[in-house]
Amino acid sequence: MSKHLQRELESLREQLVNQFTVVEQMIQLAVRALVERRTDFADRVIESDEGVDITDVKIEEECLKLLALHQPMAGDLRWLITVVKVNGELERMADTACNIAERAKAMSSFPLFTVPEKMNEMVDATIRMVRRSLDAFVTTDARMAVEVIKMDDLVDQQNREIIEHLHELIKADPALVEPALHCFSASRQLERIGDLAENLAEETIYLVEGEIVRHKHGGLGDSDTQ
Repeated sequence: MSKHLQRELESLREQLVNQFTVVEQMIQLAVRALVERRTDFADRVIESDEGVDITDVKIEEECLKLLALHQPMAGDLRWLITVVKVNGELERMADTACNIAERAKAMSSFPLFTVPEKMNEMVDATIRMVRRSLDAFVTTDARMAVEVIKMDDLVDQQNREIIEHLHELIKADPALVEPALHCFSASRQLERIGDLAENLAEETIYLVEGEIVRHKHGGLGDSDTQ
């Protein structure tokens, strides 16, 4: 690998890590806005999205430029392909954080509505997934990536429990329909972030092992990644 390509790849890696940091902060602020009823946090999340979009395009253009100019082979080619995919997942995470922020702003009109306790557990589990998926990619740790994929079942279960709880609230008091629906939407968005973290983990496994593991989760952990 030429020194010029090496420098370009390192610069690209730094941009991606910075994007990781911004997106993770957006997710944290969005869920705090929801749970703590902080519309100022929600506004900060939404304002951050433009910067993420700009960086998303810049990273993708850099990847395409390096692929065209240097025609990298083997590991470098796989890394660039993975960066393009991971970059897209991060942008979608940021968009989903904005959706949660919007729901948080809508729920501010219902200060007496209590967010289900299970939501706090789901927030914690989702944030763990995001952090570990990013750590797995940065450290090229396929085993950690497998752990992230397995964590998604918990987030899915928590989402189902929250939705069931909200249904019961609506049955008991139809006046709670509007705030409950906002909360329902926020829970689904959290689940979506978990799915995106799972996608990041799948890309890490591809980066490390060259194997596409989408739709193959049943066998994960039974091979060398165990």
